[in-house]
Amino acid sequence: MLTCVAIYKTDAQSPVPAPEPDTIALPELLYEDRELWVFNKPAGVSLLADRQAQVCLWDTFKAQLGKPYLVHRLDKGTSGVLLLARTQTRQKQLTRAFRERQVKKTYLALVAGGFPGSASKRIDLPLTRGRKSRYRVAGQREAISWHGRNVSVHTDREGLDAVTTARPLRRDANTTCMMLRPQTGRSHQLRVHMGWCGFPILGDHLYGPKDQSQTADGLRLHCHKLVVPGLPPFRAPRPGWLINACG
Repeated sequence: MLTCVAIYKTDAQSPVPAPEPDTIALPELLYEDRELWVFNKPAGVSLLADRQAQVCLWDTFKAQLGKPYLVHRLDKGTSGVLLLARTQTRQKQLTRAFRERQVKKTYLALVAGGFPGSASKRIDLPLTRGRKSRYRVAGQREAISWHGRNVSVHTDREGLDAVTTARPLRRDANTTCMMLRPQTGRSHQLRVHMGWCGFPILGDHLYGPKDQSQTADGLRLHCHKLVVPGLPPFRAPRPGWLINACG
């Protein structure tokens, strides 16, 4: 039986050593036990080193946690729940759970435009690699069709299956607050699906149009909740932009 040695934290960060110059402070600790850490990753911070050789969050984790093990990733612009294993055995267990789609993921996002209806939609659009580091739907944009609660694409191109459940939570004149639940775990899946469906996530200049509809000081995508088999649900507090937009 797993013995927990710490508790959830939502309003205050766990005391940590002061960061060295040119490093990133350790994020808010949401949960820990003898085999696992759960952090609230801030937006705008790269988890791993990129080609620009900027300071990354992984440097902080290694410096202050000893030897963490990577379980999954969040994009630089995405905030929210991030799991790190404390042992290699736990890492293998958790990565297997993600790979076998046993982990239930809930994201909250703010998208441009008025997403139609009030019920959940099943977005089934296979993905393939595009130019540079981008991904795209394996088909033509004009071949995407909406039938009731299902969104699909007619295509002969091969792609990796990618399914997202999308439900609108709140609308205003120009945006919609969305709950997004990826059923698969493809890179950039939520960003590609929303962009190709015509409702790009605000602040996404990779998959959204570069116009006034995309005006935001960061990517409006937050990993709000992860449910891992055998563990309590992990939730990251909503950032200010999300509280303002979605209530």
